[in-house]
Amino acid sequence: MPKIELENLPKRHVPKREQQRWSNKIATPVEAFFFRHRKKLILVHGFMFVFFVVALAVPLYLDIPTENDTPWNNFTLFANYAMWGLWFPLVFLSVVFTGRSWCGILCPMGAATEIANKKGLKLKIPLWLQWEGTPIVSFLLVTIWGQTLGVRDHPFSMAVVFGGTMALAIVVGYVYGRSKRAWCRHMCPIGLLLGIFSRLGAVQFTPKRKKSGGDIYTEKTACPIMIDLPHKEESRHCIECFRCVNPQAKGGLYMRLRHPGEEIEKIRSHNPGLAEIWFFFLGTGIALGGFLWLVLPQFQIWRQQIGAWMVNKEWWWVLESGPSWLMVVEPERREVFYWLDFMMIVGFMLGFMVLLASILFATTYASSYLSKKLSSTSESISIRFKELGYQYAPVAMVSLIIGLGAKLFDLLKEIGLSSNMVSNTKVFLFAIGMIWSLWLAHKILQTQGVNLSRRWLAMLPGAVGSLAVGYSWWVAIF
Repeated sequence: MPKIELENLPKRHVPKREQQRWSNKIATPVEAFFFRHRKKLILVHGFMFVFFVVALAVPLYLDIPTENDTPWNNFTLFANYAMWGLWFPLVFLSVVFTGRSWCGILCPMGAATEIANKKGLKLKIPLWLQWEGTPIVSFLLVTIWGQTLGVRDHPFSMAVVFGGTMALAIVVGYVYGRSKRAWCRHMCPIGLLLGIFSRLGAVQFTPKRKKSGGDIYTEKTACPIMIDLPHKEESRHCIECFRCVNPQAKGGLYMRLRHPGEEIEKIRSHNPGLAEIWFFFLGTGIALGGFLWLVLPQFQIWRQQIGAWMVNKEWWWVLESGPSWLMVVEPERREVFYWLDFMMIVGFMLGFMVLLASILFATTYASSYLSKKLSSTSESISIRFKELGYQYAPVAMVSLIIGLGAKLFDLLKEIGLSSNMVSNTKVFLFAIGMIWSLWLAHKILQTQGVNLSRRWLAMLPGAVGSLAVGYSWWVAIF
């Protein structure tokens, strides 16, 4: 393979309509760089794997941090901050600018499952694993498990959840697929969430010789995520591993830049999926429930009331602690969960998930119904529903970053910003997410044939849904 020099890089074989100067000035050298060095990505994967293992394992053997310790002089606090103050919020924010580059370039779990696959059994990927609901179940279970185990606070819990997830990724990779990442496509707890948000992203990999017919799933492809490359239309599964890219070839894919949100604005042309919408509704609700049980006084009130009722029934087992792999059992850190706590946390999270999903379903259906009534086109309500469900992506992503990535904002205080300035920053970010969601609703309704003079009416229910998501995070945001 001849070495590619940037200054001698030939013009890429792309459709004329896609040749945008501002995009090519950035995309062309980036594409060439990763094409030239993609075999060296294994070194990045190795570094990330080692860092991941060290961050999980070393704190298990260190003393409990004192009140005077900080992330800058205590490795346990540093590892916790790196995971929850930097990695968690920034990996979601990064998809807006670089798509799912984390998955293809940095993720140690994805690399580990692929390495295991090369040595594994290479069995056919079963239908239950290919089911669109599998990543939804995976996300819900891991999110609930992380809360009952206190994954954000205790080194042992973080090691169990992330280490267990890594082990499962390796097992799935060892057993299923032939030179493929079955884990990343079908079972990764955050893969589908990153995939939905990547539809907002500014990076897209597009076929040079596109075939009609929409996205197709196939194991007979060079893509490790099983994308039929000539039919590729959507971004959600693409992990940006750059294996489909060759600047000198007439076939394959090429990298282009687009304005953020373009794919959702034109979601009809990018394979919208009902499973994605339900995952989005349920996942947003479960994440909110995992935050709110920690901060709302009502949770403790209900816990006391239900606990008293169970004790009166002489159900003494609810005041016993369970296994340490399932719930917090950290007496030396003065935190032990009982079965009562476990049931309350799980019940609260599931209850809030159902509540928020019901609200988003109702508001989206109302928008879809109004769109149908006000539109000049003939698409059904179900098709409109599937498209309008994506309008909440910006406000949900921003709320998730603010709510569960609170430690990132603590860093702003460390560098000198006042509490009011940090709060204003959160409000500003939420306002951007809210306005962006409204804009997406406007663009989707435009494609659905709703006249501009009446479009605001169909946007109102969606605005209520976006406000419901934001209001649910009010403790973190306001």
